[in-house]
Parts: sequence; structure tokens; C-alpha cells
Amino acid sequence: MNNIVNTNKTVLVTGGAGFIGSHLVKRLLEEGNRVICVDNLYTGARRNISEFLDNHSFTFIKDDVNNHVDVKEQIDEVYNLACPASPVYYQKDPVFTITTNLVGTKNMLDLALQHGAKILQASTSEIYGDPEEHPQKEDYWGNVNPIGFRSCYDEGKRAAETLCFDYHRKRDAKIRVIRIFNTYGPNMAKDDGRVISNFITQALNNEDVTVYGDGSHTRSFQYVDDLVEGMIRMMNQDEDPGPVNLGNPEEFTIQELAEKIIELTDSDSKIVHKELPNDDPQRRKPDISKAKELLDWKPEVDIDDGLKKTVEYFK
Repeated sequence: MNNIVNTNKTVLVTGGAGFIGSHLVKRLLEEGNRVICVDNLYTGARRNISEFLDNHSFTFIKDDVNNHVDVKEQIDEVYNLACPASPVYYQKDPVFTITTNLVGTKNMLDLALQHGAKILQASTSEIYGDPEEHPQKEDYWGNVNPIGFRSCYDEGKRAAETLCFDYHRKRDAKIRVIRIFNTYGPNMAKDDGRVISNFITQALNNEDVTVYGDGSHTRSFQYVDDLVEGMIRMMNQDEDPGPVNLGNPEEFTIQELAEKIIELTDSDSKIVHKELPNDDPQRRKPDISKAKELLDWKPEVDIDDGLKKTVEYFK
């Protein structure tokens, strides 16, 4: 993995100043591509892309995908990552969140069609809701509350997938759809409400580590470099528009994760339990059989190695 190849494409990355987007931008530049990053900095940050600003192959456009983003040059690929992706941010302005998923995705599909470009839509494991099937396969339709506090994101991403496939069927849009499971790594915001960033921040400050519920609910965590590899492989194949799960099938309870992070940070923190939020899934684990077969992809970074790198970043 990670062989550097000069591909010389012009690639548009929306949400490119965000956590995942900035890692994708770096990888695309390393491979010799020209990269245009569009981000309104609602959840993204300039510091995530500061190292690229003097690169002649990189352009940053501060704009919102809900607008008609003006791109003068011909583009070959679009990675649509634009959307608040953590509960703290997507619940802050739920109308903006669902609008970004609907209007923003439609605008990017129209732009891709205009340029004859391939477009990869970053969907999410949240489309499965609180799953009644475990692990989750791509043909599982999910168990989602359409009117809950998380619905602006969960149902927004589901509707975005609908748009992608209708554009594919009716307008021959060259789509690729991935469903991203819990991802972590450097460039995460410390206040984004994600479980790993919460735990690391609390542990480094020797504060109580907050576990919601009794800690028995599970998640599976992939390191961001593994995800980026899968995204690029998905974009580069022409056999299947998706959806394809990208995640790590190694499953942990939240209690186990909290204990692991306290140990890795050599923290004096204690674990405290609080009430579980509404509609929070009890179990989450991807079936990645399709990614293995279609993309020859599986996660490579061990959880301990990935967490050590992430802890160093937070320090």
C-alpha cells in the first residue's frame, strides 16, 4: 500500500480542511495530483492544510457546497466529504447539516457531470442506525429513527446516497459510494465529541473519562491512513459504484477503549458513567468482505499503533 504514483489528475476535495479530508489531500498531492480544496471551515481548520498552502499544485477555496462552487479548470475527480460528521457539530445546526447532505451533494453531482468527472460520496455507517443485523453488510437497509436528534445526519446521508444512485441511473453520473465506519487519527478536533478524541483529551488532562451508558456498547475503529487508502482504491476502480463499507472489523466495547487510552497515556483518570444519548447504536461493526474482494483492501494499522500516533498529536 501507499506506493507513490504520478497520476497528474486534477482532483476536487470538498471538506478538504477537515480531519479526513486533510489526510486525503496530502496523499493525493504526494501522488502527483493537482488538488483543489473547498471548505467553509465550519468544522475544518486552516491548520490542517497549512503545510499545503505554498504548494503550486494545491488551491484552497473557502466556500460552501450549498452554493454553486465556481471551478474554472477542468477536474477529473471529486471527493465529496463536505458535511459536519460528529454529533457535537451536526446537531449544532441540524438544518444546515441535512441541507449540506441534500443541496450540497446535488451541487457536487451536477459539477461532476459538467466536467465528466468521477465522484466519490463519503457516506457513513450511521445509515445503518442502531442495527438489528451484526456485523453490517452493504445490503442491510438499516434501523434509523427519521425524526430523532441524529436524523439530520443519519437520514441526510441516506438521502445523499439516494441522490447519487438516481443520478447514476438517470444521468449516467460516474459515482462511487463508500460507508465510513469510526475513524481516528491526527487532525481530529479535541472538542468534536467523537469518543476517541474525548477520551484522549480527558486522559491527557487527568480528568474523569466519560463513558456514556454502562460501557458494553461496541464500536470498531480504523486509522485514517487505512481509510484514505480505501477511498483512493474505490475511486480508481470501475467495476462497482458501491456502496462499500470501509472500516476495521476489530470490535471493542467502549469500556475497553477507555481503559486502553488511560493506559497508553499513563493517566490518573478514572472512568465515570453517564446516561447514553438518544438513538446511540449499541453495536457497530462492518462486514468488509466486499472491500476485500473489490478493492483488495483491508485495514493494516493496529489499534495500539494508531492510538499512539493520535495521542502524540493531541499532546
